[in-house]
Amino acid sequence: MNIPRLLLHPPWRLLKGFLRAPLRRCRSHLVFHSRTLLGAGTPCAQPVPPLGLHCAKWTLLSDGLKRQLCVQTTLKEHTEELSDKEQRFVDKLYTGLIQGHRACLAEAITLIESTHKRKKELAQVLLQKVLVYHREQEQINKGKPLAFRVGLSGPPGAGKSTFIEYFGKMLTERGHKLSVLAVDPSSCTSGGSLLGDKTRMTELSRDMNAYIRPSPTRGTLGGVTRTTNEAILLCEGGGYDIILIETVGVGQSEFAVADMVDMFVLLLPPAGGDELQGIKRGIIEMADLVAITKSDGDLIVPARRIQAEYVSALKLLRRRSEVWRPKVIRISARSGEGITEMWDKMKEFRDLMLASGELAAKRQRQQKVWMWNLIQESVLDHFRSHPAVREQIPLLEKKVLSGALSPGLAADVLLKTFKGRDS
Repeated sequence: MNIPRLLLHPPWRLLKGFLRAPLRRCRSHLVFHSRTLLGAGTPCAQPVPPLGLHCAKWTLLSDGLKRQLCVQTTLKEHTEELSDKEQRFVDKLYTGLIQGHRACLAEAITLIESTHKRKKELAQVLLQKVLVYHREQEQINKGKPLAFRVGLSGPPGAGKSTFIEYFGKMLTERGHKLSVLAVDPSSCTSGGSLLGDKTRMTELSRDMNAYIRPSPTRGTLGGVTRTTNEAILLCEGGGYDIILIETVGVGQSEFAVADMVDMFVLLLPPAGGDELQGIKRGIIEMADLVAITKSDGDLIVPARRIQAEYVSALKLLRRRSEVWRPKVIRISARSGEGITEMWDKMKEFRDLMLASGELAAKRQRQQKVWMWNLIQESVLDHFRSHPAVREQIPLLEKKVLSGALSPGLAADVLLKTFKGRDS
């Protein structure tokens, strides 16, 4: 049987049978790529009229017919449900954002941080439009990333805000546009945040080429907010080529920031303990660059000692990159010592990772990780808001508090209730 000739006239009943039952909810179409070659240069089938079920790519490989499914959610399907007022609102934010208006960027980030159901839908429409624009700009830039994403972390009092103030001014003077996403911890008691990072960056906050946005964690682990990744995308769409994410120095859960940045920088004070403290916290394993801050005055000697200890400690850790080994440097935001050297190291890291292809692969992995993080949060929200589960939660919590029921058994009861009523 001549398979290529058969594919030129595909059996519609067979294809509909493949796509019938499990995929009725999807809105897409079946595509046969006209440029794909089969066998020894035989052209594949021509584009097929939509079946209205799913999008599938069919290619003939040496091991037979391979079916690659891809769900395509178009921007048109999102915008069809918007009212005229909502459409004008999203268009206004998008137009102002890509034109570099700071007010539109601030309003857009506020929109994606909202927990209101309808505003979350509007935020997804805006993000999809910005993502399409982002991809177009990357193609114009020959596939290179539009911005350099840097995560900054360290214990309280390490001098993160002071460093960003000096470092940011240096970058803006060199013609860069800088965006600082400062994450502020939310109180476990009151649920509020100070959001006072701007008060320690007075000069930088007045710079028109810099944008500082403090955001509360709202109890999110890892020192980052749930919408930090989306805020990064909006800042890049607004023309900012360097994104700094200042995160809460919370120790072992700090690794979450490494899943959304290109480079992770750890700032440590000279009196932060020996190198075993850094290894014990686990955060040192995620660092691409370690900077010992406040290396001036009477602290120069302890800063040099800590630098030597961390250099020897990093040699014991397994390498995470084939082209880069983490460095340890000393800096002082007060005198400016080491800040220029630090920026040179960061540019060297970016160039090496970009040339080796590791940066592109890292960003792809980060998107996948972030997708599953959002799924976990959405599933938990759905679980808590489920009517049958919501009814039983207060009763089971009382039994757990009184010791009549173990936490594990209570969790099993709630999960069985969720599965039984939801199926």
